[in-house]
Amino acid sequence: MPEKAPTPATGRSQGQSPDALPERTLRKVRRRVLPVIVLLYLVAYLDRNNVGFARAGLEHDLGFGDAVYGLGAGIFFIGYVLMEVPSNAGMYRYGARRWIARILISWGVMALAMAFVQGATSFYTVRLLLGAAEAGFFPAVLFYFTLWFPRAQRVAALGIFVMAQPVANALGAPLSGLLLRLDGVAGLHGWQWMFLLEGAPAVVLGCLAPRLLTDTPADARWLTGEERDWLTRSLEAEHRDGTGPHRGSFAAGLKDRRSLVYGLLNFGMVCGIYGLGLWLPAIVGALGDFGSTRLGLLVMIPYAVSVPCVLYWSRRADRTGRRAWHAAVSMATAAAGLAGAALVYTASPVAALLMLVVAAVGIYTATAPFLAMPSAALAGAAAAAGLGLVNALGNVGGFVAPYAVGLIKDGTGDVRYALLFLAACLALTALLVHRYATRRPEGTAPARLPATGPVPTATTATTAATVSAAPAD
Repeated sequence: MPEKAPTPATGRSQGQSPDALPERTLRKVRRRVLPVIVLLYLVAYLDRNNVGFARAGLEHDLGFGDAVYGLGAGIFFIGYVLMEVPSNAGMYRYGARRWIARILISWGVMALAMAFVQGATSFYTVRLLLGAAEAGFFPAVLFYFTLWFPRAQRVAALGIFVMAQPVANALGAPLSGLLLRLDGVAGLHGWQWMFLLEGAPAVVLGCLAPRLLTDTPADARWLTGEERDWLTRSLEAEHRDGTGPHRGSFAAGLKDRRSLVYGLLNFGMVCGIYGLGLWLPAIVGALGDFGSTRLGLLVMIPYAVSVPCVLYWSRRADRTGRRAWHAAVSMATAAAGLAGAALVYTASPVAALLMLVVAAVGIYTATAPFLAMPSAALAGAAAAAGLGLVNALGNVGGFVAPYAVGLIKDGTGDVRYALLFLAACLALTALLVHRYATRRPEGTAPARLPATGPVPTATTATTAATVSAAPAD
């Protein structure tokens, strides 16, 4: 007897369990989407934070003090914040592939230009333009995930994405230390080689991004027709759900109160992330007399320990649905680590480094469950605008924290007060996140995938895909 063909309605052979469809589909999405996104963010994070390893060279060769370095490190976020929402509007209108490629190429050019700064003015200018060039990448990815991952798996996906932060710092620390040893090669300083060799990959990846990324599930030829239909229908059903994300115009996302509140809470979290990240080489360097390679390896420790913790904590947040609780506990842990490092800083360098490990684990494990909340609260054009605003307001902290740390360190001559400032920012944010978000649906989402249900018609799938990628209002 000839083998029975798949049914026309689903493309599924008889005997294949429909319950396998969600996991099979999302497994393909994770394998195709996440490695590319993680690689792009790893390069982005490396290019924005490698200035921390150039600090000593900039001080020696160009005469920069702590205040000049702190302002230059932080001014990146002024350009970033000013261009964040306009950049996300461009991404929503032109599509993720082309817009992310544009962002990669423009920030790669500015990252290369960092090798040629001559003084404080050019340092400030290039850092400002680097921030403007990179603006929109992070919220574009958050919005991109709303088009590919149901809410029940979004924290885990965000956790893998955010994992690029500690990975970039863990790999970047020894890599930057080695590149600094090229001092004098071809007449260039070590920090110039570092900026050149770490900036070039962004330009290369920008040229490859249109081939590596797919705009929406409806465009994914690497999924079967059944898988495309299920994913498109499931995500659109979440967006229409009365308890799910709010859909509206681009302007509605900017006016939504939740965008403002989560943006202000993000400010406190980002203060901890960049206050620690941009100053950690200096803080660890003050613990002893280390060469550049050994310093890079020591700075790598907090980030390396954070990586498995981010994966575990993100999956746990998805499994329990308690996003707000997980974010608040992580921020409180980070605050305790920073305060502990300040208290034992002069007594025991080893204990201080261990407390910085605790701080790094707390900071990085907080990011995915926190950012999953605004991405679950908004959808469509409103999500593109709202997530841009959340990230823009949050990254004001990326300017305030490094500059404040520099001023505190210059004014007191003691890094411990700077660590206590960062700890206070995170402790207050943890309290506010817990009080605000634990009472909201996006803070306590149920941990379940959408049911398979009947497969939609081609018309339904096409309509869902059109709504997901419609031009901004």
